[in-house]
Amino acid sequence: MFKNYIMNLLVLPLDLEVKLQKNDIAFHVHHLVESIPHEAFEPFLRNEGFPAYHPRMMLKIILCAYTQSVFSGRKIEALLKESIRMKWLAQEYEPSYRTINRFRVQSEVKELIRQCFVQFRCQLIEEKLIDQEAVFIDSTKIEANANKFTFVWKKSIEKYHQSLIKKSNQLYNELLENEIIPELERENDEQLSLEELTQMVQKVGDVITEYDKQIEA
Repeated sequence: MFKNYIMNLLVLPLDLEVKLQKNDIAFHVHHLVESIPHEAFEPFLRNEGFPAYHPRMMLKIILCAYTQSVFSGRKIEALLKESIRMKWLAQEYEPSYRTINRFRVQSEVKELIRQCFVQFRCQLIEEKLIDQEAVFIDSTKIEANANKFTFVWKKSIEKYHQSLIKKSNQLYNELLENEIIPELERENDEQLSLEELTQMVQKVGDVITEYDKQIEA
């Protein structure tokens, strides 16, 4: 079971709707992830415990952060509080950096992120928005050419030239090695702050309270 996460582009919170530009990179990330078949997210379904954050939402905020060259879980968490596009993609949920990091190291998620990166990059190169050697995705170029195409999930990436697919995977491996994994390792090694310990205790208390209610019912 997942937390409620229904995105209707016609029903944005008014303050976010006014501030979010129609060509914002967030819309392209949204369309790409929404076009991924439901079956890809079935491994994340669970029927016990509290509802989890929806994997589509988690995937969107991670991909959007990556397009802005943000790879730290803490910085992604901060963007969820400060960035209009991230607030919209998350529908104002604010998962902690630990939740974000735990999510993106799952084997199924790692493969989904890789496929999204490869497909996103292949489409950008085909549209001549980035060159063959570009590692990072320039969101400003995407926004400037937003009306020319829509990013969608492809059931097969074989339509792209094999050398392009190979290069995209190679660059993603470099991104993992040089940017993503070092951030994950650094944040995993950090000591829990008093505030985080307090939050963890509070969450445990909430779980106990919820189970007590279920028992009494």
